[in-house]
Amino acid sequence: MEVVIMLLITTILSGALMYTDTLLVGLIPMVLYAEGYMDTLLGIDAMGSIFDIFFAFGIALIILKFLKKGFDMYVLWSDGDADTEVSVLFIGFLRAIAVAISFPTMYGWIAEIVQDMSENIVSLISGSMETDFSLVITGISTAGLFTGIISLIFFVCFFILYVQFLSRGLEILILRIGLPLACVGLMDRDGGVFKNYIQKVYQSTLAVLVQIVLAKLGVALMLNAHIFWGVAALVLAIKTPKFLQEFLIVSAGQGGMTNKIYSTARIYQMGKTIFKK
Repeated sequence: MEVVIMLLITTILSGALMYTDTLLVGLIPMVLYAEGYMDTLLGIDAMGSIFDIFFAFGIALIILKFLKKGFDMYVLWSDGDADTEVSVLFIGFLRAIAVAISFPTMYGWIAEIVQDMSENIVSLISGSMETDFSLVITGISTAGLFTGIISLIFFVCFFILYVQFLSRGLEILILRIGLPLACVGLMDRDGGVFKNYIQKVYQSTLAVLVQIVLAKLGVALMLNAHIFWGVAALVLAIKTPKFLQEFLIVSAGQGGMTNKIYSTARIYQMGKTIFKK
């Protein structure tokens, strides 16, 4: 009976192992720029138009809120302090417009940072990865039933993680589409919903970096016969979003998180240009 079960497990692992390594190829661009893959899968070019619709709607809401706050504060005296300088309200209006317009560029910088870092780290990990899959399968099949079951658990965790990657890509896509609407909160003193919103964008992109590295590390450990370490790496990768949520704190200042992301991205871009020269 044990021989039959091991034969079944080995057959499953033989197909899964080859498939596992190919799934990680091109995964970062797929997650960070899910709109391109959505257009390909749906067979229509709709995502660009959706971005434009929400951008126009967000800009319209920012203008309407600016006019409403100005009317309520300086005409009706029913909102805020009428003694507040008009420039304060106007600066908030300009900040909201500027962030809504410049976010696609800033996100491109963030995505480039995440992609470059992940590719560099993954290439280092892949340098020690065993490429002879037949030897790996032979090693698992001769190690016993327990090792075979643990190996099967590994691949179940991996495919759960892969589905989580796809969900993360859709989550980032929705956040990017809706950001112009969140920029309306920049006109409030406390930043409104924008602070939590931009933190979610930052957390999601950082989670992609950590998860892809842990996934590749888990596969490398698995292929080098360190099964338990491989399972541990995948379990941590699955738990990464919750793990990051525990220590990523919203900045207290208005637009503080945006300024930090902008500064980090610019420093990275400048450093990359210098080293290329």
